[in-house]
Amino acid sequence: MPERSPIRTAVCDLLGCDYPIVQAGMGGVARSELVAAVLNAGGYGILGMVRESPELIRREVAAVRARTDRPFGVNLIPYGTDPALLEEELAACFEARVHSLCFFWEVRPDLVARARQAGCLVLYQVGTLADARAAERAGADVVICQGVEAGGHVHGTVSSLVLLPQVARAVTVPVLGSGGFGSGAGLVAALALGAQGIHCGTAFLATEESFAHDFHKRRVVEAASDETVYSDVFAINWPPRSPVRTLRNSVTEAYADNLLGHGPDEFPREAIAEEEGRPVYRFSTDSPLRNMTGDFEPLAPFAGQICGLIESVRPAGEVVRAMAAEAEAVLARLREPVGAAG
Repeated sequence: MPERSPIRTAVCDLLGCDYPIVQAGMGGVARSELVAAVLNAGGYGILGMVRESPELIRREVAAVRARTDRPFGVNLIPYGTDPALLEEELAACFEARVHSLCFFWEVRPDLVARARQAGCLVLYQVGTLADARAAERAGADVVICQGVEAGGHVHGTVSSLVLLPQVARAVTVPVLGSGGFGSGAGLVAALALGAQGIHCGTAFLATEESFAHDFHKRRVVEAASDETVYSDVFAINWPPRSPVRTLRNSVTEAYADNLLGHGPDEFPREAIAEEEGRPVYRFSTDSPLRNMTGDFEPLAPFAGQICGLIESVRPAGEVVRAMAAEAEAVLARLREPVGAAG
């Protein structure tokens, strides 16, 4: 790596990474193997520990540290987690002295204060301008601006192209663009819009180290950008009216004329898969994982609209390095005098 990459920004110094490429803490998918691979390639990785046991959090944190000495974060979502379990998760993170905590959905100033007091940096993912301001007021160190193009749970209705520059102007802390970013050119675009880096989920879901099942990875690789669906029919495990972006499947097709306005209590508990003895239900927010067996087609195939740019399942480190190299090449091309090429 050159002494200082032209895409290195202040957020790299804050997070301790070489490139402003942050791997999203996707629940179930972002485990130690993926996080370590991203870290060792120069990006910043976040464990996806949403609704996981404190024992698993401790094991996954230790597993990352066994692979690298680079700092990394843990993603928790208070809004979608039982309060008692959330307390156990926080305690495990604080005891392990994790480098950062990433929160999502409603802004909880009390949790930001507790995390900061415990010595953690705080990244807050938001989907609106008002929440970006609230996250900064609460003391977040980094604001992740999520556009509606993003995969998984989506907490806004505005595209990254429109929302990101507004958020970047409104707050003084570093901003990461999320939703529609998964390439070097996209990183340059995010920088041009005022961000200091990008936060990528779908691009890292389709990697060798991702804990997603091969069925899910193949679907992402094969999908076009217009094959994603914004709905809340994958409702079990989350509060009502919590929309997600997935690929089309039999569940979204069955509700094609009624995609929004649903809650977990209106769906039957029909087990269609199993995760190490735990039943996995149709209409749940569970996506297909490596350790699951059963019928994967009806499960939530989370993916953002960036899926159209993903052509193969690659090593995560290769994804990071390719993004960085492409971004540097794009910047170099933009610096060329008009008419110089050719």
